[in-house]
Amino acid sequence: MIEQLLASAGRAISGATVEWRCDPHGDGQRIYFGNHTSHLDFVAIWSALPARARPHVRPVAGDDYWSRGIVRRYLAADVFRAVLIERGPVGTSNGEAAARASIDRIASDMGERDSIIVFPEGTRSLDGTIRPFKSGLYHLSQAKPEAELIPVHLDNLNRILPKGEALLVPMLSRVTFGMPLRSGTNEPKEQFLTRARLAVLRLRPVS
Repeated sequence: MIEQLLASAGRAISGATVEWRCDPHGDGQRIYFGNHTSHLDFVAIWSALPARARPHVRPVAGDDYWSRGIVRRYLAADVFRAVLIERGPVGTSNGEAAARASIDRIASDMGERDSIIVFPEGTRSLDGTIRPFKSGLYHLSQAKPEAELIPVHLDNLNRILPKGEALLVPMLSRVTFGMPLRSGTNEPKEQFLTRARLAVLRLRPVS
């Protein structure tokens, strides 16, 4: 019941038009990966999924944000079943170790049935530009080679809830799910990451 209410609220808040260029009812495990501009991003993707799929799609989110406050902790743990990860300092040995541990944790928590939502840029973009993808998506695709990689483009979410703001700005948005992307076992990491980023870029609405 709560899940249905939140999904309806998420669609209402984001005002999202949803476009599927792949089968929305795929039965296999999936890794949904998209551009990141707002705290609403994973809610918009999760809300756009078919009701039957939502219980088995888990967002990957920062523990530092979603563990603050009773409401956030409840939503993350009991509704979204989020995989919460700790983010180490970028460019340090501790950061690299944390990144490796995060990939192992995500792959383990997916098990044999659950799909996930990830944002390979690693942090939100302030101007809507899609930044180069970090290596986590590549390593996750290697850890889960049978999972379908589904690119997702989110349009206008950064204007509905700008960074640092608490009040929502009513505005229409768009969630576009692309065709599955497969990773080759012998494909170089940088080539795969470039290809994955282009798959998201190609989903942008034509102005």
